[in-house]
Amino acid sequence: MAKTVLVVDDDPTQRRLIQAVLDREGYQVLHAENGREALDRLQQGANVDVVLLDLVMPGLSGMDTLKEARASGVRVPFVVLTATGGIDTVVKAMQAGAQDFFVKPASPERILISIRNALQTGDLVAEVDRLKKHTAGRTGFDDLVGSSPAMTMVKRLGERAARSSIPVLILGESGVGKEMIARAVHGDSDRAGRPFVAVNCGALPANLVESILFGHEKGSFTGATDKHLGKFQEANGGSLFLDEVGELPLDMQVKLLRALQEREIDPVGSKRAVKVDVRIIAATNRDLSNAVAEGRFREDLFYRLNVFPLEAPALRERREDIPALVEHFVRRFNVEEGRRIVGATPETLALLQAYDWAGNVRQLENAVYRAIVLCDGMYLQPHDFPSISGVAAPMPQAAPREAAPPPAASATALPGAPDAPVRFLDNAGHLRTLEEVERDLIQHAIDVYAGHMSEVARRLGIGRSTLYRKVREQGIDVDLKDAG
Repeated sequence: MAKTVLVVDDDPTQRRLIQAVLDREGYQVLHAENGREALDRLQQGANVDVVLLDLVMPGLSGMDTLKEARASGVRVPFVVLTATGGIDTVVKAMQAGAQDFFVKPASPERILISIRNALQTGDLVAEVDRLKKHTAGRTGFDDLVGSSPAMTMVKRLGERAARSSIPVLILGESGVGKEMIARAVHGDSDRAGRPFVAVNCGALPANLVESILFGHEKGSFTGATDKHLGKFQEANGGSLFLDEVGELPLDMQVKLLRALQEREIDPVGSKRAVKVDVRIIAATNRDLSNAVAEGRFREDLFYRLNVFPLEAPALRERREDIPALVEHFVRRFNVEEGRRIVGATPETLALLQAYDWAGNVRQLENAVYRAIVLCDGMYLQPHDFPSISGVAAPMPQAAPREAAPPPAASATALPGAPDAPVRFLDNAGHLRTLEEVERDLIQHAIDVYAGHMSEVARRLGIGRSTLYRKVREQGIDVDLKDAG
C-alpha cells in the first residue's frame, strides 16, 4: 500500500511543488493549510504515515502544532520545513519531537530522503512497540492485522471471551495465526501482563510430555538431576496456550482433564498435588469431533475445551486483508534487514490477492521476507515473488561497450603504450606535472595537424596568441613558417 504524506503549509504553491515530487514516487498526498486543520486530521485517526510541517504559519505555528500533536499522543513522524536553517530553530523542533528538517526551497532528492528517513523511524517505533507488548503479554485484538468481515467477527467474539475466564478453543488451518489470537485473548483479559506460555503439543517427545507439562521432582527418573517446574507452573497466574492439543497422547489427555477440573497438577515424583491458577487456551487444525468419534481424543476433554470455539479464517477467505498484512510485514522486515522498501506496487498486491495461500499467513510472511531480500527498488514487484508470479527477475543490462578511441584521442591510455602519446603518469606510476602534460598535448596536436596553428588552436580551444605564447614558454620546436 502506498504511504500517505500530510503536507501542512499555508502556501498553496509550496504544497503543489511538494506534491509533484511525491506523486512521482508513488506517495499519496493529503493537504492541510494550517496547523489546526492538520491536528484535526491526526487526532481523528487519519491514515497518515509522515507529516511535512511548515514552521512559520499564521494562527497556530508549526512548532505549536508539533508540540500539541505530541502531547495528544500522535506518534506519526514529523519532518519540519523552515525558510531559515538556524541551529536554534532546528534544535527546538527536534526537542519537540521532529524526526528531520530541511530548508525551503529544497531539492526533490532532499525531500525524498527526509521522508524515507522518517518512514524508517516510524517503522522502528512501531516495531519496538510491538515487541514490548509481545514481551509483556499485552498484545490485544487491536494489534491483529485485518479488517475483513471474517477477521472483524473473530475480534468481536475474542474480545468477549477475553473479558471472562471461559475456556477458548481456537480452530483453523495451519498458519492462520492461532497463536496471535490466543495472545490477544490473554492480552485483553485481566491476566494481561502475567505469563503467557505457549506449548506445541505436537512437538513434545512422547516420553517427556508429562514432565514438560506438569514438571518433575529431582531424582524422579533417570536423568532428573534437578527439580523442574512444568509449563503449568510457569504459566501460574497467567495463560497456558496448548497448540495442536489434538496431538496429545490419550494418557496425557486424562491428566490434562484432571488439571482443568481440579485446578491442580501432579508433578512426576511428587507426593502431593500442586494448586495452579491457569487459564487454558487451546488450538487445533484438526476436526476434534471426528477424533472423538474415532477414539483418538477423549470426549469429556473435548467438551471441557470446546466451551467457546473461535474459528480463525484461512487467508483465502479474507483476501482483502492481504495489503494490510503485506504492509505490516514490510515494516517489520525493513527493521530487521535494514531496508527501506516503501511497499508493494498495485500489480504485486493484485497478484498476491489472487493467489491461494495453502500455508496461509505464515506462507505470506515468508514470501514477503524473501521478496524484501530480493528487491532492488523502493517497491516490491511481481518478479520479487518468482514462485507465485512465475516471472523471473530481469537480468542486469551490461553497459554498452564503447568503440576504442583513435590513437590521437587516447590520452588516458597506460604509460608506455604505443597509442598513448600523452601520458598522465611517469615511469614510477606517479602523476606528471601539469606543465609536462600540457607540453606533450600541444606537441602532439602540432604533429597531428601538421603545424597548422589555426587548426591546432581551434582543436585545443585556445586563441592563437595563447598557443604561440605556450609554444615559446615550453620551448616546443615548430616550424612557424608552416603555421596556417
